Amino acid sequence: MIPNHKGEIPVALLLLPFLLGIIAGLSVSPGANINFLLGLFAFCSVAFILLNLKYARLNLYKNRWVGGGLIALIVFLFGWILPLRYNELRSVNHFSKLPAQYLVVKINNEPVLKNGLFRFTADIEETINNGNKTTASGTLILSIKDSSATRLHYGDELLLPANYTAIDPPFNPAEFNYKNYLARKNIFYQAFLYPKQYAILKTGSGNPLIEHSILLRRGLVEKLRQNMRDTDAYAVASALVLGYRADLSSDILEAYSKTGTLYVLTVSGAQVAIIYLVLTYALSFLNRFKYGKIIKAVIIIGLIWYYALLTGFSIAVCRAALMLSMVIIGKSSGRYVNTLNILAASAFVLLCYDPYFITEPGFQLSYLVVFGVIILRPVVYRWLRFKNKLLDKAWAVLSFSIAIQLAIFPLCTLYFHQFPVYFLVSNLFVIVPSAIIMYTGVFFLLLPKIPLVSAALVFVLEKTTIFMNKVLAFIEHLPGASFDKVWLTPVEYLLAYAVVISLFYLGYHKKARWLEIGLSCGLLLFLSFSIKSIRESATKDIAWLNLKKHPAIIFKNGTSGIVLTDLKETDKAYKYSVQPYLDSCQVERVKIYDLNTNINTPWFKKSAGLVQFINTKVFICDQNLGEPAFPQKIATDFIYVTGNPHITLTSLEHNFGYKTLIIDGANSDNRITDWEKQIPGKSIKYKILKRNKSFVSTSN
Repeated sequence: MIPNHKGEIPVALLLLPFLLGIIAGLSVSPGANINFLLGLFAFCSVAFILLNLKYARLNLYKNRWVGGGLIALIVFLFGWILPLRYNELRSVNHFSKLPAQYLVVKINNEPVLKNGLFRFTADIEETINNGNKTTASGTLILSIKDSSATRLHYGDELLLPANYTAIDPPFNPAEFNYKNYLARKNIFYQAFLYPKQYAILKTGSGNPLIEHSILLRRGLVEKLRQNMRDTDAYAVASALVLGYRADLSSDILEAYSKTGTLYVLTVSGAQVAIIYLVLTYALSFLNRFKYGKIIKAVIIIGLIWYYALLTGFSIAVCRAALMLSMVIIGKSSGRYVNTLNILAASAFVLLCYDPYFITEPGFQLSYLVVFGVIILRPVVYRWLRFKNKLLDKAWAVLSFSIAIQLAIFPLCTLYFHQFPVYFLVSNLFVIVPSAIIMYTGVFFLLLPKIPLVSAALVFVLEKTTIFMNKVLAFIEHLPGASFDKVWLTPVEYLLAYAVVISLFYLGYHKKARWLEIGLSCGLLLFLSFSIKSIRESATKDIAWLNLKKHPAIIFKNGTSGIVLTDLKETDKAYKYSVQPYLDSCQVERVKIYDLNTNINTPWFKKSAGLVQFINTKVFICDQNLGEPAFPQKIATDFIYVTGNPHITLTSLEHNFGYKTLIIDGANSDNRITDWEKQIPGKSIKYKILKRNKSFVSTSN
């Protein structure tokens, strides 16, 4: 609901400096002196109080901007201080700052088995050093390779050795920043454990309500698994109804991602908003009674939070439940309250609780989805009018889809680097089926086993899910189903939202200036894409990637690329480290070769270990080379050492004239150490990739 004047949305207006303050605390100046900021915050607060006490005497009504500017500064400073205080690394009791031989930890979420490892996070309770216990704080992410770890549950206290390591940053361009992702959850260290490296000290010491919720969800997931035959249908139903995503296959995730419906598989704003809308419609008859609105609000809020209980009190669901609870309370207060103001107030409350929420895609998507449903959808729905009831209902569903996509597509493009072309069609086949899946799933899970009723519910649940999966898989494989490899810069991201906002106001106010603004921002966005495309098509470079145990070199010639590696395109390491770099550089034609393959193309030639890439020469020295002995020196630009070959730098100098030596992570630590010892005194430029960032060089 667009406000008529700024007095309707005071919290929404104050939210902007608050968000800017949090961003400053997280990225602009995370190491700022918190005592100085606290002092400045106190000074501004006192100044604001004194100005209000002397309001009339100082004639401040003539300069209202003074008070407004001061309160904006106070809120900005408050936002800046919050993430600094919330950062656990600033605590003197953080376990990384204390000497320790052992750690006492408490599991704070449900352990999940994936790729043969049980993974979970744990709160540090104590450190033990030479028998002395010290109270400690902090969070550790644990991975355990032990089949008996199935007995571990939320709330268990463990004793384990203090053998933890810092989480690695991304080593390759465009690679997912897992270190930063965990840092925003106050997790900076990890530990890997094997059998007999840990002991259970106590069980059931967690929050009883959360423990009951997790156990309840586990039982409900198992009920779905036992009653649904189709594994993909079970996985999607578990994700959609209960927020359990562990069993989703990569094919299912790809189908939902490319059709613009991935938000459905994340129990958050979308599902809770659907529950809210359906319950509001179903209980609308209560509005006729004296206290009907209050009764309706109590019922809806109670059912929303019970649903949060069923999902294991997922953080995303709790955020959405709190957000909508505040919306419901505001709308049931008996007075006019702008919904945008309520949404801003709920965001303010949540960010005060955890300012790191602002960095989570789930938090951002939750608010954008609810914003699209509550704020944008009524405006989109008014764009067209149909007298035919069937067409009107169809347009109502389409307007729901359009509003959500308008709200989230720039953010989804930023994170997933693709834009679904047929999102209107795919969402048309998702909105109604997902609502059916949610309600049949909830009724099936909560009702006792009634032969005919339970069988009917699970039949509808499974067939609807299979239908939705098949339709989305069909749409995914249609020609031009999505624009891939779309990597937005921050400026492009803001321009995309400027276009969305302009379209929204154009539909609301019907004024030409909004069309002009939208077209101008769209033109700037197009120019930015065009400049990037021209630049990338003219770029010729070599990327030496760090893949730990695997060699990988990318030779990029404009939009064409050749990858030398022992990985396959379907391998996890390739998808995680190689493909993102190719996509970010807009490489469209890629060929993958083994390091031992001879290649002959107009711009790339490889014979044995010698590579000619345009005007750059590279020699690949691997375990098949042995000690080289050539009749004369071979002039190269780069020597690439991989596979732990038995060579010395002296033999390389005798046989090659080269400018740079590159040693990758597929070599052993001992061999790398030996080569490093041979370097002092030699005029050699070298780059060791192991536990270091990759190296990108521009070709001549």
